[in-house]
Amino acid sequence: MNKHVELKNHLREIFYFRLRLAIGVGFVLTLMAILLLRFLYLQAVRHDYYQTLAESNRISVVPIVPNRGLILDRNGIVLAHNYSGYTLEITPTKTGGLEETINELSTLVEITPRDRKRFKKLLAERRNFESLMIRNKLTDEEVARFAAQQYRFPGVEIKARLFRDYPYGEQMSHLLGYIGRINQTDVEELEENDLAANYRGSDYIGKTGLEQSYESELHGKTGVEQVEVDSGGRAVRILSRTPPSSGNTLVLSIDAKLQEIAVQSFGNYRGALVAIDPRNGEVLAFVSKPGYDPSLFIDGIDPQNWDELNNSPDTPLNNRALRGQYPPGSTIKPFMALAGLHYGTRSPERTISDPGYFTLPGSGHQYRDWKKGGHGSVDMFKSIVVSCDTYYYGLATELGIDKIFNYLSGFGFGKKTGIDLEGETSGLLPSQEWKMRRYKQKWYAGDTVSVGIGQGYNLVTPMQLGYATATLANNGVAYKPHLVREVRSARISENRVIEQKQAFDLKLDPANYDLVRRAMVAVTQPGGTAVSASAGAPYQIAGKTGTAQVIGIKQGATYNESQVNERHRDHAWFIAFAPAEAPTIALVVLAENGGHGGGTAAPIARKVLDYHLLGKVPQPLPDVADKEGEEND
Repeated sequence: MNKHVELKNHLREIFYFRLRLAIGVGFVLTLMAILLLRFLYLQAVRHDYYQTLAESNRISVVPIVPNRGLILDRNGIVLAHNYSGYTLEITPTKTGGLEETINELSTLVEITPRDRKRFKKLLAERRNFESLMIRNKLTDEEVARFAAQQYRFPGVEIKARLFRDYPYGEQMSHLLGYIGRINQTDVEELEENDLAANYRGSDYIGKTGLEQSYESELHGKTGVEQVEVDSGGRAVRILSRTPPSSGNTLVLSIDAKLQEIAVQSFGNYRGALVAIDPRNGEVLAFVSKPGYDPSLFIDGIDPQNWDELNNSPDTPLNNRALRGQYPPGSTIKPFMALAGLHYGTRSPERTISDPGYFTLPGSGHQYRDWKKGGHGSVDMFKSIVVSCDTYYYGLATELGIDKIFNYLSGFGFGKKTGIDLEGETSGLLPSQEWKMRRYKQKWYAGDTVSVGIGQGYNLVTPMQLGYATATLANNGVAYKPHLVREVRSARISENRVIEQKQAFDLKLDPANYDLVRRAMVAVTQPGGTAVSASAGAPYQIAGKTGTAQVIGIKQGATYNESQVNERHRDHAWFIAFAPAEAPTIALVVLAENGGHGGGTAAPIARKVLDYHLLGKVPQPLPDVADKEGEEND
């Protein structure tokens, strides 16, 4: 039996084996080539990109907020400074669930509904942020409690921050202002001025007062710290550090003790006081009463305190010294007298007979003097001493509004003084052109009569009237008023003394000035409207009282203060400078609804003058009645 035997084709098998081997090797080589090309692409072409990405994951750039500059008074007393405190902060992008994280945190640290509301507001406002505060001013116990559980809260950390403090509270509130949280409006303004980079990491910015006006000096320069972090975002080590530069220190011309005495001297009266050194324009005291607690605004004021401040009839948020506008009353009379002398409208010797009223020529309309029956025969000197309205009704009529406007504007009436604070108003010095533009009416002779005694359309701010008084005290030479006298840097070589800038020189006639000055001294002597202001003083005071009507009184009617609502009573003014022969201080006092300048505003001024000139807190003033001042001015 034959068996068929099939022989293997070894050559074919070897061929297929080699083919499979070649395909396998080719596939492996292709993969290796792809990997090599990818490796070359990543290492060569994309090297810079991935190195930067890796470094950014490994290195965290942390801004270092600079210390805000201090604010000192002229004697080195601290008016605004910083203190350390702990805050609990969240970086939203590093937390798993923001709401859940906050809820968990509230089991360790008290987080009030107000804290949550403020955090949400910050979250909505801030676009470029590293971390946002959820709680500030943590206690040591809260810090310890959170530190023990911090591993549970990625993106949450405790930071040491500096907080602003104002030791004088309300007394300096309108002067210093306050800082507040940076909002969207602030961010846009910083970006517009190319300052956003310097505020990276900063939470606060000056909002009002000197804190706002000198923000660029106080803020400082933000530093940077490069920190190596691990995969959990925890700091491992500091790689490099560019330290921040602290903000500059402001040294003010303000005397803190003088300011304190001025505020206390007002008692329960609302009002304002501005004291200026007429020789250089330095502001020695700047009071607006009542004030407010500036610390309420730093982290956002709560609704209750906001309602109390905003709706208070005393308007504590109103900066009366800078923005309050009032009729100047009889304080305008020394300036009117100078105008009459300047234009030759009235000579010092010319007298008028005052029957107690002035009759406007051509109309027969009568304007009453404050003293029933009048002052008899009155010359210019006496007109200032007894504050004779009838004299100035006639003087204003003879001058005309154009000359009054031209002369008084030279003293700065109707203009901003240019003091280094934001938000100043300019008051109002009326003119024919102004009335036509404002009311579409021509100017009448009766309008001029009222302007002559500081009523009618006339409006001044205490700052403006104080500036005019300082100019008068310095014989017509005016220096721009300023609050900051020196800017101190951490580097002594960079300290800057604020230049004393002469604003203008009216070149007053010496004889005219001497007449007005002597009359203003007589105002504070027996027979004047402010005799109590200088009672027992070892120096001479040149002053002028004023009364500004709040509500109109019908012609012929009698004003009875006791029958008028307190808030409808006249405002009391007093302007002064001393020592009269060589003034080192000029001031203005406004006591809202204070009645008469001689009885209310002048005693306040006297206490301030005593401290400034005598170096001591004055004793209670002698009880000397202002016989004429009780009735007016």
